[in-house]
Amino acid sequence: MTSTIRLLLVEDNVSLRAAMKSGLEDTSKVAVIAETDRGEDAIGLALDNPPDVILMDVRLAGSMNGVQAAIAIRREIARLPVVFYSIQDDERFYRDFLASGILTHYAYVRKSNYLLPAMVVPLLRDAVAGRSFIDPDIEQRVQAVRLKDEDAPLELLEPNERDVVKLLAQGMTNEQIATRLNFRDRRAVSRTNGQIYAAWGLDNSTEDEKTARARATLIFNTGRMIIWDDDGTPRVRDAQGKWQPLF
Repeated sequence: MTSTIRLLLVEDNVSLRAAMKSGLEDTSKVAVIAETDRGEDAIGLALDNPPDVILMDVRLAGSMNGVQAAIAIRREIARLPVVFYSIQDDERFYRDFLASGILTHYAYVRKSNYLLPAMVVPLLRDAVAGRSFIDPDIEQRVQAVRLKDEDAPLELLEPNERDVVKLLAQGMTNEQIATRLNFRDRRAVSRTNGQIYAAWGLDNSTEDEKTARARATLIFNTGRMIIWDDDGTPRVRDAQGKWQPLF
């Protein structure tokens, strides 16, 4: 790489893109060789004239977000450096980032923490050098989403069990659930409840069915896995994976 960083700038905000381009070039350390507001266009630009690094917003015009565009580009040009630069706090983007498998030659930072172009230049250089960096604010949210998905209670259930627990959480009796779901054998609801309780760790023989039912309702309504202490305190995992009181 030459001393001047050849940059592809991908940003959907026209005013911000112009300001960032001007600011980066004013540092005399960056030359913006191409720019766009769409991930689809970024792919073509990167493949036709590979930059040293891409500065990529996460939310973009078009149907493809910045992480998806980076994945497509790096499939063709292995580990092409990318700095994700975004203000969006949307779990969809964090899930895409987690699924991307990106390990090196990148940074992922929040715009509000890197307001000046001069602050962005070191991120670009580090990405080109093969290093990785996640803004602590972003890292916390990424890990929170990861834990949320790992603990997603409905992912532990089969489709028929999801149908049953949805109605259970609405306060329906087993007989009402059986009627609603057209079960031939109404005892099937009780058997299904047992599978739900087992999947969610609620099948402790010391707890009665009424308690398990109430706790299953709470898990369904919060959308989070919950464990209960011996004294009845409900706990959920925080971003560090530690079990903390729900309330």
